[in-house]
Amino acid sequence: MRGGGAGEEAGQKLKSMDVDKLENGGERPALKYHGWRAMPFIIGNETFEKLGTLGTSANLLVYLTQVFHMRSVDAATLLNGLNGTTSLAPIIGAFLSDAYLGRYLALAIASVASLIGMFLLTMTAAADGLHPAECGVGETCSKATSGQFAVLFMSFAFLVLGSAGIRPCSMPFGADQFDPHTESGKRGINSFFNWYYFTFTSAMLVSATVIIYVQSNVSWPIGLGIPTALMLLACVLFFMGTRLYVRVTPEGSPFTSIVQVFAAAARKRSLKQPKDPKQDLFDPPHTSAIVTKLAHTDQFRCLDKAAIVSGPDDVRGAAPSNPWRLCSVQQVEEVKCLIRIVPVWSTGIIYYVAVVQQSTYVVLSALQSDRHLGKSFQIPAASFTVFAMLAQTLWIPIYDRLLVPRLRKVTGKDEGLTLLQRQGIGIALSTVAMVMSAVVEDRRRHIALTQPTLGTTITGGAISAMSSLWMVPQLMVLGLSEAFNLISQIEFYYKEIPEHMRSVAGALAFCNLALGNYLSGFLVTIVHRTTGAGSNWLAQDLNKGRLDLFYWMIAGIGIFNIIYFMICAKWYRFKGAAAN
Repeated sequence: MRGGGAGEEAGQKLKSMDVDKLENGGERPALKYHGWRAMPFIIGNETFEKLGTLGTSANLLVYLTQVFHMRSVDAATLLNGLNGTTSLAPIIGAFLSDAYLGRYLALAIASVASLIGMFLLTMTAAADGLHPAECGVGETCSKATSGQFAVLFMSFAFLVLGSAGIRPCSMPFGADQFDPHTESGKRGINSFFNWYYFTFTSAMLVSATVIIYVQSNVSWPIGLGIPTALMLLACVLFFMGTRLYVRVTPEGSPFTSIVQVFAAAARKRSLKQPKDPKQDLFDPPHTSAIVTKLAHTDQFRCLDKAAIVSGPDDVRGAAPSNPWRLCSVQQVEEVKCLIRIVPVWSTGIIYYVAVVQQSTYVVLSALQSDRHLGKSFQIPAASFTVFAMLAQTLWIPIYDRLLVPRLRKVTGKDEGLTLLQRQGIGIALSTVAMVMSAVVEDRRRHIALTQPTLGTTITGGAISAMSSLWMVPQLMVLGLSEAFNLISQIEFYYKEIPEHMRSVAGALAFCNLALGNYLSGFLVTIVHRTTGAGSNWLAQDLNKGRLDLFYWMIAGIGIFNIIYFMICAKWYRFKGAAAN
């Protein structure tokens, strides 16, 4: 069984001799939590980092089609792949953080990597030799060379490396600054998740308006240079707060323990189930200063065999003689926690298929609709995601400050609605948003085909006379669904996964986003190939396609996901709920 203590490293080890009692009578140094005092540096870093990374990525579809002259289908597929990889990389980063680096060092390395990636991407716009020559409407555009693509993909690689460390570690690192053993610390963690996401969406709001406007209407080099400068500021802020941070020392790879449980259970599969788990299972004194002691549960009882003491040689003192043949109840219960989460986690993959459309086909729809506000101002197509962010930004403080206190009185729960209830509401709202998207797209296409158009896009599609503001309600509903689902997802993983795997918890939601992007890209490819011979749903010119049917298909998948989620939520047992 793994033991260990959580060392305090905030620039230098604390000299305080305060100690906490462990279950076995031992002592460990007490951590000095600074709580909200450390938040200006952590949330400030996160705000500027998100302003930088989102300001870089939010308009990439337009950048790839208009500067690198890629076809819209190819650009959407590449962007789905990039977003998927960027969101999948945190799993590797979480493993390295929890096992070896610690969250502070992982964040430091990742922040510098993101800065390098943004700088290279800015150079692809600023240096004439790093992008194809400009071309006008109706002209034949030159394709990017292999060397130009190489620099572009190199910048993407550094951005992926940055996301591998920042995404899984930034939120858990912030939560680490609060004492989870006190009531004020627990309330601080609950509020931190909401306000962290509030600053996140606020940064997205600025990125989707000011930065995208500069990129689309002023200059791509300046528009990409601003996020790079903001990322530099994020790095400076992060390192300024070093002396205040609680830096939890990694206890070694948690994945080794997981494999040991499966190996030990497989070796003892022929043994009978223990009649009295309290007496028959190996349950030594709990010594970890980080991980909460878990009670035995009666789910997945086949794994209990890993903790059966089959002979006197299995135990040496208070430890197993061979950890691959005998595991503790604590190790087994940690594995059960992970297995219980998987069905709920899997619903997020399908959920994100709807969410990622706002960065791909919503942008393409906006390009072929009337984006004018007044006579002269035109909303950048990629800025329409701002309406989803606006809904999130407005809803989070309303929910946290106004609704939660009232819901506590009704439900008797500190968080108002349970985490699973909030996730379910988010999934239902995303399905509603897809239905609205299908109706609006059908109307946009109908007007484009039956009424005079307003011109032609650079890719050759006619611009519908329908106002693009009709897309705002669907985006607001989609943003509201994220406010319900995404925050509760991350908080759910953080609270339900064992403490020494919390970077993994931070990565799981982004892993959902990754697989959602891959699934979306897969659906785009299948639909394009299946319908391409006839009435291509996803034609280069959306007026010749049937994007509305694609949205209806996603809505149908969403209905299935709602039913599946309800089954998973009913079956789920929260961590710490002992067997009756």
